[in-house]
Amino acid sequence: MTAVAAPRERPTDVGVVVVGRNEGARLERCLASVLACTDRVLYVDSGSADGSATLARTLGVAVWELDPAQPFSAARARNEGFECLLAATPEIALVQFVDGDCEMDCNWLARGRDELLRVPKVAMVCGRVREIDPEASCYNRLCALEWDHPAGDVRACGGNFMIRVSIFRSVRGFRPEVVAAEDDELCLRVRQAGGCIRLLDSDMVRHDAALLHFGQWWRRAQRCGHAYALGFSLHGRTPERHFRREMRSLILWGALLPLLALIPAAWTRGWSLLLLAGFPMLALRIYNFGRGRGWPGRDARLYAVFTVLGKLPGVIGMIRFYLDRWRGRHPALIEHKETGALS
Repeated sequence: MTAVAAPRERPTDVGVVVVGRNEGARLERCLASVLACTDRVLYVDSGSADGSATLARTLGVAVWELDPAQPFSAARARNEGFECLLAATPEIALVQFVDGDCEMDCNWLARGRDELLRVPKVAMVCGRVREIDPEASCYNRLCALEWDHPAGDVRACGGNFMIRVSIFRSVRGFRPEVVAAEDDELCLRVRQAGGCIRLLDSDMVRHDAALLHFGQWWRRAQRCGHAYALGFSLHGRTPERHFRREMRSLILWGALLPLLALIPAAWTRGWSLLLLAGFPMLALRIYNFGRGRGWPGRDARLYAVFTVLGKLPGVIGMIRFYLDRWRGRHPALIEHKETGALS
């Protein structure tokens, strides 16, 4: 277990909820980093089979294990963790959520807290997410690029963020049935309530994507398509137009264009295949976007290629969501990580 530097300040009005499922050694590093910042921490376990709950208890962390009789989701885990933490420490005013595959920066709690206390209109804050080993695979590198956003007011943040207790309660927390992109959905309702979400130019967590194989990337891309469909079904027809652009892109590039190119290929003597030229044109546009962000050519090319490739698994994830809804099934978790072995 790696040593964690001591923070300059240990805020007493901030509590931390860590959520995880089969994170193994990643969870051990996560909890060590959080304990270096505060002892007001709760770990919520979603049916892990790798001894994660036992590990957390041996580290002196309070543990809440979700009842397996109900479907697991990160949204549900964060909601129950929030209530459990507040029941034990009702005096806290701010809650930091941390995913079990992340290590928290030792100065983040004080930095996030100061911003929320300084600017009353800010409801949530998040900071920089750094990938632990971006060179371990091209898929890890893609994650590092996804975390690269300019600081300032944003529409949404990821699963690691700090929020006012009063705001979280006023919007009734996460929607437990949202099993992917639940943070985007929460942020939408926070903004609808008049809250501001701010990305600070400060390190918040180091993330361990652990995406080493194509199959993991494929499942993660399916999860994105599933998330877009679910979010669109909730808010896509409201003034927010939640995930409407993403859904149109998936349908066009992942389904409509390939079908229009391939199905009539025989009777058009192959002329319809010219429609596939749209894909390199899309990749070029995405490449130029990356270069405009200041990314090296290598990174911009990588991002462009996999963004285009991701349309197909994204459509599959989207179809999976609508099939589940048609059959009356609860949306299922789409997991892409391998269980992290405990040391």
